[in-house]
Amino acid sequence: MYFLMSVTAYKETAKVLAQQVREALLDHDAFAAKLKACELSRCCATCCHDGVYLSKEESDGVERLLADYGEKLSSYGLSLPSEPIISVRGGRSLKTATRIAEPDELAKDYPLHFPRTRCVFLDREGRCGIQRLSMELGHLPWYDKPLTCWIHPIVILPESRQRSRSVVTLVSPENDPQKSTADPEAYPGFASCTHCGRPDEEGEKASAVLASELEMLSAISGRDLLSELNAETI
Repeated sequence: MYFLMSVTAYKETAKVLAQQVREALLDHDAFAAKLKACELSRCCATCCHDGVYLSKEESDGVERLLADYGEKLSSYGLSLPSEPIISVRGGRSLKTATRIAEPDELAKDYPLHFPRTRCVFLDREGRCGIQRLSMELGHLPWYDKPLTCWIHPIVILPESRQRSRSVVTLVSPENDPQKSTADPEAYPGFASCTHCGRPDEEGEKASAVLASELEMLSAISGRDLLSELNAETI
């Protein structure tokens, strides 16, 4: 519990994530694929184009940041609307709001099927205001960021008819769960279409590229994911 208090503001959400990771299968093949590391000048925060879904705890935490440090966040050049957190899916979910992207804010190879929008917590250079605030307050960069943000492009696929257990994995263009079943060409997916989620033969092994994220998930869950993945090559 002390460790969670030092690395994230969202302890209860982290506990749920930790339980999922402890019980999940680890997709060794997916983490053996090659990716390129996140490079903001290349991707321009493409993964943040639609904001992020939040747990109630995360929503409350971001609201507290706005109440306590609203002026500081605004000083970063953020375009914060009156309601930076919105209710979606008929009131069943919460997420950060978005704004229309300026033409020069998007990556040169921005996916055509993504809406041309930005999370309202991004500045004009694609930097996350929440992460910047965390660092200025002396916390770890990910401390106040919603957990879904910092584990990207890692996903935890839940149990289903096809899976008897959840799986810690990376999605590919072939199995991206966000791909439209009605028309895959119209919406070919999300994570597999973002820059750090795209397979790239000029990159490095995904387990190495995502070592920091895997180490954090390991520390939270008490499971050494990197050792499990590296054992495959010994």
